[in-house]
Parts: sequence; C-alpha cells; structure tokens
Amino acid sequence: MATQTPMPTRHRTLKPPLHLPRHDGARPHGAGPRDEGSRDAGRRRISPRLVVNSLVLGIAYGAYASYIARGGGPATYGQLALALISGALVALLVFGLVRVQHRLMREVRAAAWGVLVGGGMGFLYSLTNHSVLLSSGIGLAIGAATVLVVFYALYTREP
Repeated sequence: MATQTPMPTRHRTLKPPLHLPRHDGARPHGAGPRDEGSRDAGRRRISPRLVVNSLVLGIAYGAYASYIARGGGPATYGQLALALISGALVALLVFGLVRVQHRLMREVRAAAWGVLVGGGMGFLYSLTNHSVLLSSGIGLAIGAATVLVVFYALYTREP
C-alpha cells in the first residue's frame, strides 16, 4: 500500500502582533533568550512620542494650575513655582504609569489611572478656593468615572 510522502515546501511563519498586552512579564513568541552580558538586557526603549506627550500634558497642566491660582491678578513667583512643580509632577507620573502599565492587571491599571486623573482634577478644583471636602468629592467622582471607563475599555479590547 502506498503512502503519501510529504513534499518539501516553504513554511510560512506567523509574525506576532506588534503590541501584545502583557501583565505577566512574559516575552513575545519568537524572542530569543536574553543576553545577560549585554548592557541593555531587559530594558525597553523609551519612545520619543511618550516623552513628548508627557511633557505636553505636564506643561498644559502646570499652565492651567497657574492660571487658576492667578485668579485675574498679577503673576507671581509662587504661581510660577506652582506651575513648574505641578506640571513636572504630572509629566513624571504619566510617563511612569505609561511605562509600567503593560505589566499591571487591567483592574489595577484602571485604578492607577483613576487615582492619577481623580487626584489631579481634585487638586485643580482645590485651587479655586473651595472647601477641601468638595474638592475631594469632585476628585473622587472623576476618579471613579475614570476607573469605570478605563476598565471597560481594557476589558473589551484585551483577549
């Protein structure tokens, strides 16, 4: 009885997607072993777009914080310091969260974005000379809404 022999053909390999959402520390399929002797072993490249987006967001946040604190009066050095410190802090927090968010579970990622956005908006509202309780409530409401929206977006897009 004759059997079919496999014919030599060109095998096609599937390329992995450009972006795999990962939170378990696993490497993409097809990645070779890490070179432990290399200086850049295990380090990811910093995207220039991430740096620019973080800086623009920090500058906008700091400028708006200074604008709220000014209240139509003359600009002072205290308002300049407020703008620089709050803008730099927001830029660093956004940069850091975007860098590590792929390692977080979707619930923790949504909570981190909620804390960042809610805290930022609560701080901006506190600059308008309203009570601390009202500013905290506004920040909590916006943070909770952010958690829900980010969790929904992550839940519907991740496998």
